[in-house]
Amino acid sequence: MDFQGPGPVVLALHGHFGRGRIFAPLAAALAGHYRVVALDQRGHGLSDNGGEFTADAYVTDAAEFLRALDLAPAAVLGHSMGGLVGYLLARRHPELVRALVVADMTVLNEEPETHPVLDVSTWPRRSPSRAALKDAIEERGIPDAGYFLDSAVEFDDGWGLLFDTADMMVSQKALIGDFSDSWTASQQPALLLRGGDSFILTAVTAERMARERPRTDLVELAGCGHWLYADAPEVFAREVRSFLDRTRTDSRADSPAETTA
Repeated sequence: MDFQGPGPVVLALHGHFGRGRIFAPLAAALAGHYRVVALDQRGHGLSDNGGEFTADAYVTDAAEFLRALDLAPAAVLGHSMGGLVGYLLARRHPELVRALVVADMTVLNEEPETHPVLDVSTWPRRSPSRAALKDAIEERGIPDAGYFLDSAVEFDDGWGLLFDTADMMVSQKALIGDFSDSWTASQQPALLLRGGDSFILTAVTAERMARERPRTDLVELAGCGHWLYADAPEVFAREVRSFLDRTRTDSRADSPAETTA
């Protein structure tokens, strides 16, 4: 989804079970200054289901997307899984990424640091209504199905989710691991945002990530959980805008000075 408008490009990458349109409030907050382009990653949103679900596949998709639309170098913002894809992209294709925002994603995506796999294998394929789909998801231990229902649509045979649950199980398992080396291998300026009540990124790991990677700023959003962009949209947008403005100024300062005759 291209929110269009003037300004440098921000490629926004959602997390597991999400879709690009979750970044609409951020795009509105940045309008007139930055152009947010949000990719529905493979198996999510309006992209096709099926295929290969690996970190390499996600990174390749993002790189090809930036090249095909001539959007690089772009600032890359990723939430959760999208954050992992973002910092892997920054490492493997540094020419495509000028700055990096990682929103509540760890480098230790494994037990006991976090629980990297949400079991969605028994979630219904179809329900008679959106409300029934919500109830069915919440009956399986999800306190609030709102995030997942952003991917709920009405099909010919009832209400269902745009993502395939079997695909999501494969994808989540493929992204388990310690990605510390990949995180520290890139050199672009980075902003690491942590929700103060996050169940994905612990304070200890966030501090280590900021300490071990040069040019990385750490900001904690108090009172926010994992979905910090929805818990405090104005604060989230303000921190992102401030970082993008700083890196935009820095990049101009680093470029050769213009001369006049």
